[in-house]
Amino acid sequence: MNPVPTQAVCRSVLADGAMLTVTATRRPRDGRAEVKCGGAGDARLAARMAEVVRLARHTEPRYDSRDQVVLSINRAPAEGERDWELALVLADRMVRGLWHPRGEVVANGWSDDWQRGRVDGHALRAAAAAALASPVLGGAGGLAHLGQLLGHPDPGAAVSSARAWFPLHSGGAFDSLGWVEVGVHPLLRDGGASEEEEQLIAVPGFDAARQHAVRQALAGARHFDPRGQGRWRTTVAFGPGQIQGRSWELALVLADRIARGREFLPRGRIVATGCSDAWHAGRVDTVDGLAPKCALLLREAAPGDRILLPRAWQDSLPPGFAAGVAAAGASLACVERIGII
Repeated sequence: MNPVPTQAVCRSVLADGAMLTVTATRRPRDGRAEVKCGGAGDARLAARMAEVVRLARHTEPRYDSRDQVVLSINRAPAEGERDWELALVLADRMVRGLWHPRGEVVANGWSDDWQRGRVDGHALRAAAAAALASPVLGGAGGLAHLGQLLGHPDPGAAVSSARAWFPLHSGGAFDSLGWVEVGVHPLLRDGGASEEEEQLIAVPGFDAARQHAVRQALAGARHFDPRGQGRWRTTVAFGPGQIQGRSWELALVLADRIARGREFLPRGRIVATGCSDAWHAGRVDTVDGLAPKCALLLREAAPGDRILLPRAWQDSLPPGFAAGVAAAGASLACVERIGII
């Protein structure tokens, strides 16, 4: 049996031909963040490194919170260069004993879908690749997904994802429906402690405050489910458009419930608005913007859609709104709790 190392090194060839070295060190976590990154003095690069590593972990079947992995690079790649991402992911797996390569590893590859374990491609020139001994290259014809490292199936096939829509009200002509997508990958373990739930949720591209809001909403709503916590790695993505306030929360919770098989599927889309100060109790609270949001929903309603609004709106809906939704072939419900809706 191979011992788990405390340090691992993986290299990547940069566009200018220089060799970038990723060093991963494993140590007891002791209450610290599970991943810490140093981006050669670049804070934005360090944040991107941490995001890549956390997303790439989302198709791993087990979660171990005992260790912290510290990753550093010896030089900063050029702006926009991403071929080093695969080396970072492999170094993280090597130091945690999830992959045991023979000899030095040079890897080039990038992905827009790390949360599904997919590797989209690489940018290494053929001549540079030919000069290397057995480089690991991402993309078709090389390492197309992380499962291939161990001869496993595509881990993305085990990801269940669902999308729900919500009204984006900006005060006029730019009102539109936004969407939120939740992807979940099962963990091979019994339910975990509630304090770990938020560590298993990634929200790439959002600042710390918004990530915290998303994690709190999902963790709270899962608390409402029997055995709903500690069983999934989760990635949340929002569509284009500026997200303000909290009216997206109900759509987020419903997308998560659909992805986890906890909600009936409509014939069309789930379109919802609502928030809660007590998701752990399954409660749905009201949000602002009843009139403009109802006008938007009426314009956007399509056959098979299921529109869900806070119960507090029921007696204040605009005249003819419910009839208009029905005429569009959609259905409408004003809810005060989540459940099988």
